[in-house]
Amino acid sequence: MNAFTKSRELRKLPALLSKWYSAKAAPEIEQLVKASKVVVFMKGVPEQPQCGFSNAVVQILRMHGVKYDAHNVLQDEDLRQGIKDFSNWPTIPQVFINGEFIGGCDIMLQMHQSGDLIEELEKAGIKSALLEKEKEKSEKDSGSEK
Repeated sequence: MNAFTKSRELRKLPALLSKWYSAKAAPEIEQLVKASKVVVFMKGVPEQPQCGFSNAVVQILRMHGVKYDAHNVLQDEDLRQGIKDFSNWPTIPQVFINGEFIGGCDIMLQMHQSGDLIEELEKAGIKSALLEKEKEKSEKDSGSEK
């Protein structure tokens, strides 16, 4: 094997290792995804997000009053790459509801704005706190009209 061929083979190594790690991590990631109704893989922790996108997801879930499991991908490089491979989604954060991949920050923001997030949470048996606030506001408004 000449140096060029050897070099070409070595360049394939990171991709092969990534697939091996991902395949190895997939069962563990699947367990994490199914351990709670809502699971977030993020940079940092809910109390201290380490990027603006993770912070936005935390704020959206906080507005809805959703309890969720959070996993800090910055603490575990295998998890960071493994979750990307598992979901076939290249960015963090990643949100799962009822074991189903929902998306990242942009999708969560769109779902929040359109009201689709409330519906998705209801499918999982989670009542959004925003519904309660809207109900209270409606009752207060109708009470003031009398």
